[in-house]
Amino acid sequence: MSLAGLFLITFLLVHLGINLLVILNDDPMVFNKAAHFMGTNKLIKVFEIILFAGFLLHIIYALILQVQNWLARPHRYSKMTRSETSAFSRWMIHTAVIVLTFLVIHLVDFYFKAKFGHVGSTPEPGVHDLATLILEKFEIPGYVIFYIAAFIFLGFHLIHGFQSAFKTLGINNKSYTPIIQVLSILYTVIVVGGFTAIPLVIYFQ
Repeated sequence: MSLAGLFLITFLLVHLGINLLVILNDDPMVFNKAAHFMGTNKLIKVFEIILFAGFLLHIIYALILQVQNWLARPHRYSKMTRSETSAFSRWMIHTAVIVLTFLVIHLVDFYFKAKFGHVGSTPEPGVHDLATLILEKFEIPGYVIFYIAAFIFLGFHLIHGFQSAFKTLGINNKSYTPIIQVLSILYTVIVVGGFTAIPLVIYFQ
């Protein structure tokens, strides 16, 4: 669970770096070529399989752990008290469902359209015009709001998941824990801030 989560955390940074090309370059072909490279390079295609396996493992283990927790405590406490468990931890399964719903919609909107040729072409053979697709999507106010909301929920999921992954691997003591907590906040701000900046910049331009 933790290793799959850390793998996905790393992937998000790579994905963000490529997506930022849409707003950092006036020439849409810069992003289109980067996306084409990520979609056709043989080594990256192997990692794509690993990525989907990582998503699948993460989801399966999350469901197993959640069911185990429910079975261990089939009845809610009659009196709720303060504990060390954060709100982010208590709502992990809920944010996970929201993020998974967004992921399915996101794959249908972009990944599968590119894979099955339902995206406009560019002057360069084989290179899909994904940049135009993104620009068109983020001109729709409702889609912008939905996209940003999804990443805010992802942020809630990440801020606990980041810390929890290291704890599961045994990296949990007075020296490392404060550093990991700061890194989790910094990472979440960068990822959520970066991904939400893209639709906002496109929409208001």
